[in-house]
Amino acid sequence: MRVLDTSAFIHEYTTDDAVVSVPAVHDELEGETALRFDAMEGSGMTIHVPAPEVVTTVERAARGSGDADELSETDVRLVATALELDAMLVTDDYAMQNVAERLDLDIEPIARDGITEAREWRFQCVGCGRTFDEQRERCPICGSDLTRKNPA
Repeated sequence: MRVLDTSAFIHEYTTDDAVVSVPAVHDELEGETALRFDAMEGSGMTIHVPAPEVVTTVERAARGSGDADELSETDVRLVATALELDAMLVTDDYAMQNVAERLDLDIEPIARDGITEAREWRFQCVGCGRTFDEQRERCPICGSDLTRKNPA
C-alpha cells in the first residue's frame, strides 16, 4: 500500500499497488490534478483519516527532528496515515521524508532524489550565535530570532 502526497497527483504517479490519501490533499490540488485525485478515488483509492494519537506521534517526531515548522497539517496527516497503515509514503517533500525516516517508514520519491540521510536540525540565534537542540520562539539569552541550521 502507498500513501500519496500532493506531488504524486501533480506528477501523474501510477502504481499497481493499493493507494490511499487524505482528504486535505484534494484541497491542495487544482484543475487537472484535482480531477486526477477524483479519478483515482473513483477507481478505488482509499481516503483515510488517521487516528489523533498517531497524529500526535508524528507531531512529536517532527518536533524531535526540527521539522515541525516545515510540515503542514496535511503533511502530518499523510505521514500519520503511512504510520498507521504501515504503508510506503510517496512524496518529494524533504521534511516529510525526514520525519518518515525517523519513524522507520519506507519512502518513495517521485520527481526528485529522496533524502540521503535523516537529520536532526539545530537552531541558531541570529543575534548571539548560540545553538539549541529545540525550536523556540526566540533566543532565551538575547531574545533574537532563531533559524534552522543543518547540524552537519
